[in-house]
Amino acid sequence: MAFDRVHGPLAVWAAHQPQRLALSDGVSHYSFEALWQTVQARAAALDAAGQPPGAALLIPDDWSQCAQLCEFLAVIAGGRCAALGDPGWPVSQRAAAAQALQRLPDSPEALFYVGFTSGSTGRPKGFARSHASWIASFEACNQAFGEKARQAFFVPGRLAHSLFLFGMLHALWNGATCVIQEKFSPGAALRRLAEGDLSAMVAVPSQLLLMLDYARQHHLAPLPAVGLLLIGGAQWPRQHTEALQGLFPNADLRVFYGASELSFVAWAAADAAAPVACVGRPFDGVSVTLRPLPGAPAAGNGLAPGTPGQIWVRSAMAFAGYVGDSQADGSACQRDGDWLSVRDIGAIDAHGCLHLLGRLDRMLTVHAKKLFPEEVERVLESCPGVVRASVQAVPDALRGARVVAALALDPEGVVTPQAVHRWCLQHLQRYKVPRRFYAAAEWRWTASGKTDHAAMATAIHSEALWLTRWQ
Repeated sequence: MAFDRVHGPLAVWAAHQPQRLALSDGVSHYSFEALWQTVQARAAALDAAGQPPGAALLIPDDWSQCAQLCEFLAVIAGGRCAALGDPGWPVSQRAAAAQALQRLPDSPEALFYVGFTSGSTGRPKGFARSHASWIASFEACNQAFGEKARQAFFVPGRLAHSLFLFGMLHALWNGATCVIQEKFSPGAALRRLAEGDLSAMVAVPSQLLLMLDYARQHHLAPLPAVGLLLIGGAQWPRQHTEALQGLFPNADLRVFYGASELSFVAWAAADAAAPVACVGRPFDGVSVTLRPLPGAPAAGNGLAPGTPGQIWVRSAMAFAGYVGDSQADGSACQRDGDWLSVRDIGAIDAHGCLHLLGRLDRMLTVHAKKLFPEEVERVLESCPGVVRASVQAVPDALRGARVVAALALDPEGVVTPQAVHRWCLQHLQRYKVPRRFYAAAEWRWTASGKTDHAAMATAIHSEALWLTRWQ
């Protein structure tokens, strides 16, 4: 049976498997029948309140995760567009998001969802998605990852993160149980998975690293019931793959590359022996091409294998457009006909695998050569004793710029600047090796939980007191 709405299968599941558990956060529990009844009742309440069809409604972020998801489904079931903000937003960002929702993009397809990412200006950047784009994404996920992608899912993240919202809706689309966490806790997550009734999980690398650390500290037994682990949101540090496979011995470990605007782009097995930048081959139905970087000569017959270029993507999974004035943000997605680019830089090897090198807005020029800070950060973070890194450039009269790095160090580890420098020399060309290291007593994060590299750069340039010159 074909459906043209994200919530379409819910009525079918409610009729054919009414008592099967659909949604749970450990406190609230909904069967498919109860979930569909709740969604219908809330949709009717919105109608009675006079909410017009097509309106964009911001879901309250102080509700529980289950309540938010029920309201989300009710909003879209009534023909409206549901928007989800970040609970950490200050008042000014909430106001900016509400104002942006007054201007949805023109689209020939029905819009059902507006999510927000943090743009380079600090204002929330709203992106709109159509039913058709996410239905295509559900189908791509099922096709790529097989029957295991249709099983009961554990989704330990908040709805405000589109990756986790997708995981929740994907499970319900397939008629599978979805178990969520009100707030991520590595110990609670591992205890829930140890119950053995959840076969799949979607997570970001930082969550998995915390779970590995917790399992190691508490000498936890492996979790054989998990058969599929989908890893997205950031590149997985492959030096931890062996430990992750040990914790989930029967799981297919799959990493995927995508973006809020693009949905799925490429995927691969989390092979410890694969190059760290490799994100695999495109999903079925996705076309990927590389275009020359700014200042590089035109490539008449395409870029040679291994040559860095800007990644452009074409697929049915792409977003409908931004809300408000988000297109004015310098980090906004670029569009050229059916092709889109989120300004990521990559290379395609001789085997057709895509390698993700970094972001166009972070690319540096050192010794007249292009350098991608993300490559250096991956090497630094693979060094024993280094937890995370932020690579920046500072002015240099001779070279134009020189590379420096702020590091968060393992408090229980023993590492020296000389050891880190030697590690870099073993894994990087010499011009990419940082000339100076800083040890950070604090770290700066974006609202979405990623390193705030702009804030780290400001700290380095201003010699912030919480940064110690380590070398």
